Amino acid sequence: MAADRLKDLSQPIDVPLLDATVAAFYGTGSKEERATADQILRYLQNNPDMWLQVVHILQQTKSLNTKFFALQVLEGVIKYRWNVLPVEQRDGMKNYISEVIVQLSSNEASFRAERLYVNKLNIILVQILKHDWPARWQSFIPDLVAAAKTSETICENCMAILKLLSEEVFDFSRGEMTQQKIKELKQSLNSEFQLIHELCLYVLSASQRIELIRATLSTLHAFLSWIPLGYIFESTLLETLLKFFPVPSSRNLTLQCLTEVASLNFGDYYNVQYVKMYNIFMVQLQTILPPTTNIPEAYAHGSGEEQAFIQNLALFFTSFYKFHIRVLESSQENISALLMGLEYLINISYVDDTEVFKVCLDYWNSLILELFDSHHNMDNPAVTANMMGLQVPLLPGIVDGLCAQLLQRRRLYAGTMSKLRMLMICRMAKPEEVLIVEDENGNIVRETMKDNDVLVQYKIMRETLIYLSHLDHEDTEKQMLKKLSKQLSGEDWTWNNLNTLCWAIGSISGSMMEEQENRFLVMVIRDLLNLCEITKGKDNKAVIASNIMYVVGQYPRFLRAHWKFLKTVVNKLFEFMHETHPGVQDMACDTFLKIVQKCKRKFVIVQVGENEPFVSELLSALATTVADLEPHQIHSFYESVGHMIQAESDPHKRDEYLQRLMALPNQKWGEIIGQARQSVDFLKDQDVIRTVLNILQTNTSVASSLGTYFLSQISLIFLDMLNVYRMYSELISSSIAEGVPFASKTSYVKLLRSVKRETLKLIETFLDKAEDQPQIGKQFVPPMMDPVLGDYARNMPDARESEVLSLFATIINKYKAAMIDDVPRIFEAVFQCTLEMITKNFEDYPEHRLKFFSLLRAIATHCFPALIQLSSQQLKLVMDSIIWAFRHTERNIAETGLNLLLEMLRNFQASEFCNQFYRTYFLTIEQEIFAVLTDTFHKPGFKLHVLILQQLFCLVKYLTLPRFLQLWISFILLNKLFSG
Repeated sequence: MAADRLKDLSQPIDVPLLDATVAAFYGTGSKEERATADQILRYLQNNPDMWLQVVHILQQTKSLNTKFFALQVLEGVIKYRWNVLPVEQRDGMKNYISEVIVQLSSNEASFRAERLYVNKLNIILVQILKHDWPARWQSFIPDLVAAAKTSETICENCMAILKLLSEEVFDFSRGEMTQQKIKELKQSLNSEFQLIHELCLYVLSASQRIELIRATLSTLHAFLSWIPLGYIFESTLLETLLKFFPVPSSRNLTLQCLTEVASLNFGDYYNVQYVKMYNIFMVQLQTILPPTTNIPEAYAHGSGEEQAFIQNLALFFTSFYKFHIRVLESSQENISALLMGLEYLINISYVDDTEVFKVCLDYWNSLILELFDSHHNMDNPAVTANMMGLQVPLLPGIVDGLCAQLLQRRRLYAGTMSKLRMLMICRMAKPEEVLIVEDENGNIVRETMKDNDVLVQYKIMRETLIYLSHLDHEDTEKQMLKKLSKQLSGEDWTWNNLNTLCWAIGSISGSMMEEQENRFLVMVIRDLLNLCEITKGKDNKAVIASNIMYVVGQYPRFLRAHWKFLKTVVNKLFEFMHETHPGVQDMACDTFLKIVQKCKRKFVIVQVGENEPFVSELLSALATTVADLEPHQIHSFYESVGHMIQAESDPHKRDEYLQRLMALPNQKWGEIIGQARQSVDFLKDQDVIRTVLNILQTNTSVASSLGTYFLSQISLIFLDMLNVYRMYSELISSSIAEGVPFASKTSYVKLLRSVKRETLKLIETFLDKAEDQPQIGKQFVPPMMDPVLGDYARNMPDARESEVLSLFATIINKYKAAMIDDVPRIFEAVFQCTLEMITKNFEDYPEHRLKFFSLLRAIATHCFPALIQLSSQQLKLVMDSIIWAFRHTERNIAETGLNLLLEMLRNFQASEFCNQFYRTYFLTIEQEIFAVLTDTFHKPGFKLHVLILQQLFCLVKYLTLPRFLQLWISFILLNKLFSG
């Protein structure tokens, strides 16, 4: 009954009842009450007449939540329907909102009490302005400025409105307004900024009210990036800002404004003002933050405001130096202030805050790159002149002057660069993160983090330190060895300090001349070995050993040139592989893999003083070497040896080494298959399943490093492997079919599925890494058709492996047109059954979704003739699935679908079936693309939407369609374009 009363909008809404409904929605009542309230509020929000009740609700209600609900309704109308409302309704709402804002902000008490409500009203007003100003509300800025002068609280709120307006137009307008509208609003703000400028200066010079001053500075900060430069440099604005910098209550906002000014770059016209601003700023800064301050410590113990000040200071210095450092360099009287500022920035760079360090690092990287390029290009005066910002013809007499300037510039920054080297050494990020994790099936796997923030930071720091090393090898070497000597003396000994130092030493590999690098590395390793000798405690020794191995692994040039040292290092790694201290075995296996990848050729040739290649010696002692390793470590070891064998050029030796490498897993595999032939139940034992999984994983590791040369090994186990695959698949299906709750989640079924997935992964890895040899495809693809594809089709949905789809996508991408004859079989096996799995909703089987469309795209790209041969029902199924894909809210799936559609359109356009295809699907595709184009959930696909529409638009006039149909399609396209 109450719901019916609320839904009847033919009379004024019952506000107390609405208050109760909103309270029930936000309250702590029963789930049913909240659900009912949600249903009612959704109905009201979607009712096109509800907005007419907004004024009535705002006047009657005392509930802030109800007010916000009413304003949310109004915001939707303003955003989507404002321009179609009658003028009197628009003006009435505009005037009402303005009056309420003025009323609430006219005195201190109501302004503070209703601050959230006023802020929301301000947002609504700005939304209206985006439609009506300037064309239908020309007097807005003069009216606002006039109102601001009547009261300090009104003025404070006017500043908030102006800030919102600036942000909406300059920061958040993309995707919200047309380019023409944005341009119009920017021009209006520019043309009327004088009034705003005068108001801001008046407030800053006349007001003593802290809240108003802060609001004005905040508004100025939003405006400074776009206002005409004359308002900044040809008025008293900069002087006024600098007066507020020493004042604690306004310091951070002032600093943000000064940073915005520092970020502006419009040539040399205002250089004098910039120099003056910088010098006054530095004088004031020394009073606020004396140069002797331990900034990292002050930051660690500072308040939120004090920490924000350090953050803003980093932004100011980096912004100023990026655009105006040349001005300070050019005059002797400014150099001391410049060097002092750089000293501040070095100290700020030691602050233990990731975001602060990123800001500083970004600038240091750009500065050192500029200095390095200038130094590197001294032999090319034209490049040097360009880097120094000089636009002059290079006469012979000028060249010597340029070189002198470069040397002078290097000398100017020598002290700063030396301190920067120490900073990079002390704060070097971790090179890569290797995590040992348990996957969903309970298997231990290694994951290398490739895109995390720490690795990105390491790459930037490494680049910076390499440039620093090139500029002064001696100083880099001196700083690192000095830091290392402090580790030896105990003065600076901690795990973190040693780690960062060794990461830094490893990062500059290749930046020195070979002779210097060899000498430096010998001293580093000598000192690290001494440190290991004198340091007590197994944990400490493990950390030092780990760092020794890391450093050595980073210098392959040294290892390749010194075989005895390389052999000693590898044998030491083999010793570490028996060390059970946590992390040591992983470190040993990782380092072994890294060294082998960079020096693999050295292990397959007979070295001076040796009787056989190292790989042969290694294979003889293989069982002993890996005896104490965990399975995932054994896989890494086998991958490493695979790289060695891959470097052997003699096919007979290569096959012999591979046979010896795989002897242990092959022996175990043979025993298991032999037992299984006697009794198939033997394969059902969980320990046996784990052993089979381990053998397959070992094979996958070797296949990934050997590629084509793995052919003899995979041929040996391939057919038996498919039989095991078929049997385990039947076991999985029967377990799930028995209907035991959560059967697919039991550890036994998960283990069986792990074997299936690893089988598919092994085949995919080999085919992907192998050279493109047609006979390999012909040898391996036909036997898989029934055990893999047939099994996929026969299985229950929960038992189907998504890896089947990615395997056949890889096969088609690899063998291309050679697979055309097999596409119908693939289509028949996977298409219908996979679609039934993935089209029920947008959540289930996420892996199958993506891999299915990747397979379809591979077919469309490389085997398009096979698609043409499909029946009309099958082709319709393909098109429906593509449409379903690009309507998906998951970005990867939607983009895969759009790319696939674009590929299909282009292929059909070039085929003889062009007209037939477009007669059937043109309008459907056009309607569906417009549907997602106008849907905010599909914004990321906008470029692909446009490309597809472009393809369709260009096709209309070329299609052999009746003239009236062409005209009708053109009309629909234009109508959609301009109405949507």
